[in-house]
This record gives sequence, structure tokens and C-alpha cells, in this order.
Amino acid sequence: MILVFGGAYQGKLDYVLENFDLSEKDVFKCERDSMHLNFDRKVIYGLHNFIYCCVKEGFEARDILEEHAEKLADKIIICDDISQGIVPLDKTERAWREATGRCMVVLGKKADRVIRVFCGLGMEIK
Repeated sequence: MILVFGGAYQGKLDYVLENFDLSEKDVFKCERDSMHLNFDRKVIYGLHNFIYCCVKEGFEARDILEEHAEKLADKIIICDDISQGIVPLDKTERAWREATGRCMVVLGKKADRVIRVFCGLGMEIK
């Protein structure tokens, strides 16, 4: 597994498509209002949206990801880093931020590579 993370609008998807010789058809985009994950595509983009939906629906995203660890083993997972900045006042937003951090810890430990993208530039940290 490869985990790619960074701030919003930092070019994570473009970085992955360019550096791993992939196209848009290889990408599953997580929706903020759906807990659906498609394991048929090489790239899972917007994991933070999946996590948000889990939080809203009362599910532990980390458990779901661990349950599907084998299916994620050959994927590139792209997630916004939402841990920076002001802590949200909204209870759901705070829980989402915390859950996203916990999921990234689990995925980061299991990943073969972890890449942070900032300003469209990737820095491999694992």
C-alpha cells in the first residue's frame, strides 16, 4: 500500500497520476455522503470523505479499514491532512479530525510507502 497525504488542493491526485503512470479511470473518488469503498480501482482518493461519513453514521472508520486490510494492500490511498489549523467548534468536525488522524496512523504503519505532497511536490517519508 502507498499512503499519500497533504493539505487540500496541494496536487495529491495529480502527483499520483503523473508519478505512477495512472489515469482518472484508475481512481475511485470517495464521496462525503457515502460509506462505499470501491476496491476494484488502483487509487482510493479522498479517504477523509469516507471517514467523515463514518463519523456521521456512528461507525469507526479505522475498524472498517483494518477489516479490509488485504483489499487495500495493493492500493494507493490519498487522504487530506485535516490535522492542521484551528480545532473545529463543531463536535462532528472534531470527531472527524480525530478519526482521520487515527486512520492515517494505522494506514501509515501498514503502508510500504508514505508520501507527503505539498505544492505538488512529493516527499517520501517512509
